[in-house]
Amino acid sequence: MSSKPLVIYGGEVYDPAMSLAGPADILLDAGSIKEISGPGAFLNVEGADSLDATGLWVLPGLIDMHVHLRDPGHEYKEDLASGLRAAAAGGFTAVLAMPNTEPPVDNAGQVRSLLTRAKGIKGARLLQSAAMTRGRKGEELNEYFELREAGALAVTDDGDWVQDSSVMRRIVDYANVCGLLPLSHPEDKTLSRGGVIHEGWVSTRLGLRGIPPQAEESAIYRDIAIARLTGKPLHLCHVSTGEGAALVRQAKASGIPVSAETTPHYLTLTHEAVLGYNTNAKMNPPLRQPEDRAALLEAVVDGTIDAVATDHAPHSVLEKEIEFALASFGVIGLETALPVMLEVMAEKGQQPLLIAEAMSLNPAKLLGLHLGLKPGNPADITIVDPKLEHTYRAADGLSKSRNTPFEGRKFTGKAVYTFVGGELVYQHVRSAK
Repeated sequence: MSSKPLVIYGGEVYDPAMSLAGPADILLDAGSIKEISGPGAFLNVEGADSLDATGLWVLPGLIDMHVHLRDPGHEYKEDLASGLRAAAAGGFTAVLAMPNTEPPVDNAGQVRSLLTRAKGIKGARLLQSAAMTRGRKGEELNEYFELREAGALAVTDDGDWVQDSSVMRRIVDYANVCGLLPLSHPEDKTLSRGGVIHEGWVSTRLGLRGIPPQAEESAIYRDIAIARLTGKPLHLCHVSTGEGAALVRQAKASGIPVSAETTPHYLTLTHEAVLGYNTNAKMNPPLRQPEDRAALLEAVVDGTIDAVATDHAPHSVLEKEIEFALASFGVIGLETALPVMLEVMAEKGQQPLLIAEAMSLNPAKLLGLHLGLKPGNPADITIVDPKLEHTYRAADGLSKSRNTPFEGRKFTGKAVYTFVGGELVYQHVRSAK
């Protein structure tokens, strides 16, 4: 953290929870937010450093509640250091790591080890999830009280759906009692097994086995039924279909305590991105049809979808530059998520406030974090230049992997400063023209 107070001045500050949507100055001191000026007022603190944010947006630190850091087991794809630094470069001040590592994170000792190791890394905060079941086998529950005491915030068998409804009922009950958010990967593999892209005209043209949207939607329906039965919160990961979003909307209207996330790539790409056997557009769930994209975008805007998370899934060329059917699912997204969201939200004229809601405030609320631009909270802040034009090149990024569907894409807007606990962990350096 900075040894001196810092005043961020001249910026447009956006935080719906604090009713902030306009010019304001923010004072950071001892790792916390100390003061925010009122409209038309300015902060002048003797002895403080200053940062001119004129023309920039000042947002509560972005939180990605769904990332794969591949540590332990596949550190050649990503590790804690590279992943947390890439996250900071993307404007994220905290990320929730999934437990489908080698071995899976399914005990308190592993959770403590990862959180301890992350403290020495200058990057985003590490938030850790743990496996719902032992070995992620969908059968025997882990020791949730011990996992929570070790610092875990959520449980999930992400990558696999807990198909046994009786087991899932006990997971949702027990996790919530222990203060852990259950995250479900909705995918009925009896329907999706063997599929590699969305089942539609693209899969037919390419001669590839498809994954029908019903594989996801039927699992969402079951999970909603479990949330209704238990009366306890359940979160749905990476919703990719319009019908899936509609099911969530109906459940919320009925008072069922379900929440959901989608990803930037489902909001901007469709299954046509796979044409040419592009393995960097191969992910699970797969990219869907244009009407799904449009429906998901509407669901983010109207609040049906609570959060936008990256599902950052790094792979090396060993897993991607091979035959399409054999290539691994997943794409990286930490450094493209915000630029993509700026682009797609511009379609709705909803940029800063909605981004603060879906990429910061709602994830914090779901995970029980006390973050946001409120005096006394940790000084986790993302500062965005909404007019900065840039071309994304994965090789220039901080992730170890390059499996992106956005290579060479031109964007307008990106994070230029990222503060975690008052410490500047990322600053964009403009390249010489």
